[in-house]
Amino acid sequence: MVEWLVEPFTYSFMVRGLLAGVLAGVGCAILSAYIVWRGMAFVGDAIAHAILPGIVIAFTQGISLFIGALVAAVLAALGIGWLSRGGEVKEDTAIGVMFSGFFALGILLLSMVTSYQDLTHILFGDILGVSQAELWMMLGVVAIVLFAVIAFYKELLVTSFDPGHAVAIGLSPEMVRYGLLLLLALTVVTAIQTVGVVLVIALLVTPAAAASLLTHRLPRIMALGAVFAMLAALVGLYASYYANIASGATIVLTLTGIFVLAFLFAPRRGLVWRGRAARQKQAR
Repeated sequence: MVEWLVEPFTYSFMVRGLLAGVLAGVGCAILSAYIVWRGMAFVGDAIAHAILPGIVIAFTQGISLFIGALVAAVLAALGIGWLSRGGEVKEDTAIGVMFSGFFALGILLLSMVTSYQDLTHILFGDILGVSQAELWMMLGVVAIVLFAVIAFYKELLVTSFDPGHAVAIGLSPEMVRYGLLLLLALTVVTAIQTVGVVLVIALLVTPAAAASLLTHRLPRIMALGAVFAMLAALVGLYASYYANIASGATIVLTLTGIFVLAFLFAPRRGLVWRGRAARQKQAR
């Protein structure tokens, strides 16, 4: 049994994959609660698709795809924030404009590339293909996200739950929102390394959605979300090694399974728990 557990990690690419999964899980879990509570799930999805032109340009220029994706993600996040500032353009409209514009530009650039089969891993993730250099960049991104959330925890908390009170005490919800969009852009690029563009929204939303069924305290939601995401990454790695199936899809399905279990069996909030409580109440 021990040999079965240890064998995959005798290979360096598996160790790098595990570290990438841990970093992506921590980065997503930190922001996942804010994304869920602010209703920003599809902002992350839009940014994930908007990175395509940056990736294609990086590919044609022979530079790191991670850097290309990061630049495009930041530009997309700033664009969404700028278009929806002041409320003249609704956020969902801004998301649609940036998403479609960036994605169309990426498709146009992609059509001009002679061979783009090496870019398919961006769509579906390639946790086993993470290089040492990309791992260091992921570490840097997660460190920035961690520092920002810790340093501006009060501002993020107040503007997420009571923007009116935030203004009254001198905070700027608009500036905090810009900062959160930038952090989201950084996190999306990190998550894409593991699950790809198609599935990245699951890593951004599902951990906090499951954790919020188990606790109402924000720090606990972040911690539980990180544990869920890292567990899913571990399951995905074992599945890819022993069953030769896609690790990205397995990661997302594992997270979905965790959410279903929490939805059914969470104390006081789970469907089974509430059904039992209702039957007991009727029996009295």
